[in-house]
Amino acid sequence: MSIYTDYLNEIEARKEQGLNPKPIDGDALINEVIGHIREKESAHRDDCLHFFIYNTLPGTTSAAGAKAQFLKEIILGEAEIDEITPKFAYELLRHMKGGPSVEVLLDLALGTDEENAREAAEVLKTQVFLYEADTDRIKDAHDADNTVATDLLDSYAKAEFFTKLPEIDEEIKVVTYIAAEGDISTDLLSPGNQAHSRADRELHGKCMISETAQKEIEALKLKHPDARVMLIAEKGTMGVGSSRMSGVNNVALWTGTQASSYVPFVNIAPVVAGTNGISPIFLTTVGVTGGIGVDLKNWVKKLDEDGKPILNNDGDAILEELYSVATGTVLTINTQKKKLYSEDGSEELVDMAGSFTPQKMEFMKAGGSYAIVFGKKLQTFAAQTLGIEAPLVFAPSKEISHEGQGLTAVEKIFNANAVGIAPGKVLHAGSDARVRINIVGSQDTTGPMTAQELEAMAATVLSPSVDGAYQSGCHTASVWDAKAQANTPKLMAFMHKFGLVTGRDPKGVYHSMTDVIHKVLNDITVDDWAIIIGGDSHTRMSKGVAFGADSGTVALALATGEATMPIPESVKVTFTGKMADHMDFRDVVHATQAQMLAQHGDNVFQGRIIEVHIGTLLADQAFTFTDWTAEMKAKASICISNDETLIESLEIAKSRIQIMIEKGMENDAKMLQGLIDIADARIAQIRSGEKPALKPDDNAKYFAEVVVDLDEIVEPMIADPDVNNADVSKRYTHDTIRPISFYRAEKKVDLGFVGSCMVHKGDIKIVAQMLRNLEEQYGSVEFQAPLVVAAPTYNIIDELKAEGDWAILQKYCGFEFDDTSPKLKARTEYENILYLERPGCNLCMGNQEKAAKGDTVLATSTRLFQGRVVADSATRKGESLLGSTPVVVLSAILGRTPTLEEYKVAVQGIDLTKFAPPLIKPLDSLSVHF
Repeated sequence: MSIYTDYLNEIEARKEQGLNPKPIDGDALINEVIGHIREKESAHRDDCLHFFIYNTLPGTTSAAGAKAQFLKEIILGEAEIDEITPKFAYELLRHMKGGPSVEVLLDLALGTDEENAREAAEVLKTQVFLYEADTDRIKDAHDADNTVATDLLDSYAKAEFFTKLPEIDEEIKVVTYIAAEGDISTDLLSPGNQAHSRADRELHGKCMISETAQKEIEALKLKHPDARVMLIAEKGTMGVGSSRMSGVNNVALWTGTQASSYVPFVNIAPVVAGTNGISPIFLTTVGVTGGIGVDLKNWVKKLDEDGKPILNNDGDAILEELYSVATGTVLTINTQKKKLYSEDGSEELVDMAGSFTPQKMEFMKAGGSYAIVFGKKLQTFAAQTLGIEAPLVFAPSKEISHEGQGLTAVEKIFNANAVGIAPGKVLHAGSDARVRINIVGSQDTTGPMTAQELEAMAATVLSPSVDGAYQSGCHTASVWDAKAQANTPKLMAFMHKFGLVTGRDPKGVYHSMTDVIHKVLNDITVDDWAIIIGGDSHTRMSKGVAFGADSGTVALALATGEATMPIPESVKVTFTGKMADHMDFRDVVHATQAQMLAQHGDNVFQGRIIEVHIGTLLADQAFTFTDWTAEMKAKASICISNDETLIESLEIAKSRIQIMIEKGMENDAKMLQGLIDIADARIAQIRSGEKPALKPDDNAKYFAEVVVDLDEIVEPMIADPDVNNADVSKRYTHDTIRPISFYRAEKKVDLGFVGSCMVHKGDIKIVAQMLRNLEEQYGSVEFQAPLVVAAPTYNIIDELKAEGDWAILQKYCGFEFDDTSPKLKARTEYENILYLERPGCNLCMGNQEKAAKGDTVLATSTRLFQGRVVADSATRKGESLLGSTPVVVLSAILGRTPTLEEYKVAVQGIDLTKFAPPLIKPLDSLSVHF
């Protein structure tokens, strides 16, 4: 049976799901398609012409390579296809974006046939995804006095690929659709449990919001054909939780415009909005597609005569509506005046200057940010080759410099890694910066899309300027099901070939590692001045500054080693007082959120850097704080450590990287050894005094400061989704922080979960020691609720076994993972036992396994969004409460939240944390965490 016959069978199967034929990405299939096109009598010829023209993926896919070569044959007259003239062949090459299509165009442009050279050059002038091999050919031809090459360089230097594009419309009509009330997690737009289908864009589009919502959006489009649907988070922020390129892709698929008539299911330019704007990491993703993000500000706090907020019985500010955006409301966006108006333009509703910065308008004009990034590099290359100064075409980067003002930590890092600024120039917050990226991480549920993006931008190899890059397998670690088996090995092979260190070895030499990506990135970040980009919102390292990003921005960082973004403002977090012995560091994290809100009223962390002066904590435990900052809606975070602590953290990182090498994970470029070398150099700088640990200047300027009083932290705290709050917008946020006494030991707990990126070795040791404590007190331990424990990495498990802690866990567990026989299907029922799960994201991710519907889950993880860890049942709302490891363990044993006294007894003798404000010198002994 031929591959094409298999494809036809797949088409029939997809029809039953209401889907079109899957886009073709393989050369074996497209070559059979081409064979039917060549055979004029073939019964499949018409279908194959359609597949070839409209259903073949562009870029560097093997199908694109075969398609480009066939188009070249047509142009040269070596193949004659009535339906595809040479002129049409050039048009198809123009839409293929790069890679083999550019190679074919260069063959023709630099060839001896003058007419073809001219035609091919005109198409090349519209292309921006050129790499060194391509630009070298043009330069060599120019040096050899090839006039076509010189003409190309002249066009590139003028950036005609951009200047000749149509301007964006002055007025854009939008019709509103309220997706939900309150903060909208990207899980609503691209559910985690559908992660396996993200690379199949049409199929994945079926999971956005609901089938009902999709029909309502389609109805709005039919009723208002001249308007674009604007998706809204009413009384909330759009896109919290993660960046989710797949979420933006889904919104664009249903509400945007088709990027190319010859590329299926790739849409751009969605319009998304929120009463409180767009989550920072999600807004970056919107820019990737040239979309528009709107901060509606349509609800504001109601004020009394003295200008103070009027509060309700719960102590929350009462909101009043300034203007309605009810579903079906038609509004007008004026892109020149940068304002949102009523439908007829008579009433100004909100200023949109932030939505239409010069840079964002360039993204919109070019159809996305990639084209601008590559276009700028191409213009620079052409101008340098011609020996001229590049004309000012693109909006100049905003450069803000305040004389006499010091630098925050993030300002120092950005200045140190800046590319293309004048020597001696110092940039402050608000400046646009093009920066070198040191560390890049790709995870396995967004990785297939990153691979697609790399193919689409014609990238074939990791940028040599990247110090470290890792592809994880953690998000699909729980269940080795058919979906994981189909997607993961293919992804790992692609990324291994591209130049990354991969969690799974395509050659099968080393044991597959499902270690949580954030933990691996935290270990391979070996410089506190590094910039890290990762394909997950929890890319928040305790060394350097890390930004969670969409799959496309990850692809861009892998391909170019660069990113462009504004330097964010910072909020300084310091500590006073002393930690009580019975408190866990997780409670410091919760207290920071609660005390910040109490001090400032609003979330001053949103969209900014949290600069936390954590000083005395090693990288593992400090990561607990930085990881949580994603839920604080911060842009990123930076830990300010003292010299001794940083050196010890780097030594630990070195040892873990060495273990990766010993396990066989080193790649051909010796990347892991290179990271050890960087760590050694950094340690030497600190010890010699040449370059101490990163610290802000004393006269740095902050947006705000938060002082956390440790003396106020007297009992464990829980982040509560508050599922029954009368104000829907207050549900499922991370702002409701409650002491355990609030629950009066009456809150039933159906399942406990210790795991995900918020825990480390110390947390698992706490579980072990609590079991010993309770065993000694009661003779044995009985679980009244299931307790699922998932260590973040295999290294941690190895260390726990060596130190004797794993044995007590095994004694009480009723299930222990076995990599030689991994689970093939998700668990749907839980017994009241201890489960030792495979390292990875497990329940926190929620894409493979969940708690039973309607359960109350108490977890150490970060996710309390509706439906993420636990879905609602017909009769009960699922609740995902978040707390410290000791609280979770004790609650699973009791089947309810504990009293403070029960908690103190259970943790007696356990050294939970050695955290102290930085002014206090590090204590000599290490806590259980280390």
